[in-house]
Amino acid sequence: MGNKSAQESHHSQEEQTHEHSHRDHSHHHEVKARWVVFLTMATMLLEIGFGYYSNSMALTAEGWHMSTHVFAMGLTWLAYFFTRKYANHEKIYFDKHKLLALSGFSSAIVLQIIAVIMVFESIQRLINPISIKFNEAIYVAVIGLVVNGISAKLLHHDPEHGDHNIRSAYLHVLADGLTSITAIIALFVGLLYNINWLDAISGLIGSVVIIAWAIQLITGSGFDLIDFQRKE
Repeated sequence: MGNKSAQESHHSQEEQTHEHSHRDHSHHHEVKARWVVFLTMATMLLEIGFGYYSNSMALTAEGWHMSTHVFAMGLTWLAYFFTRKYANHEKIYFDKHKLLALSGFSSAIVLQIIAVIMVFESIQRLINPISIKFNEAIYVAVIGLVVNGISAKLLHHDPEHGDHNIRSAYLHVLADGLTSITAIIALFVGLLYNINWLDAISGLIGSVVIIAWAIQLITGSGFDLIDFQRKE
């Protein structure tokens, strides 16, 4: 009997240690996610602003695409923040997954509207090309790529210390880095050969990426909101 009690006590201590370790890593992930939100938001505003200033649809589309990751990073950060803040609250209880689903669904609708506008603007640029300030656009696009690299470094984690939120944020940053590279290539080739329409094509590609991401977010968050389940 005494051995059984000792084993149960030891098992309980292991669970408490594991839970404490998980909370410590969650707080660490929260801090990293917060920094990535600030970095990504600043870069998003810079790319969108200079995209319109330089008449670059590739850079503008990349900026709006980065906004999808601002939403994703923001949701990741809020998930950690509210979980920590209200984990042991005596009077307040909420379903974290429902909160994230509602935020994701709302942001996806807005992003879908933005993507459609970007498609029309890119098509308009294909029909009526205008001069692009390639040098300025390339500089800002490179800054965006550097920020993606810094964000990926911040979000990198050991698999045993990770969770769904931090892994999702990490993948978002890597995907956004690939989009930045696409924009830089389009702008650089356009600068070398004076091909303005290539920038519009890149803008269309960026818009399609936003639409695909928004549809995926709408579908996933919508299923969570209505508790969608398949019958066996």
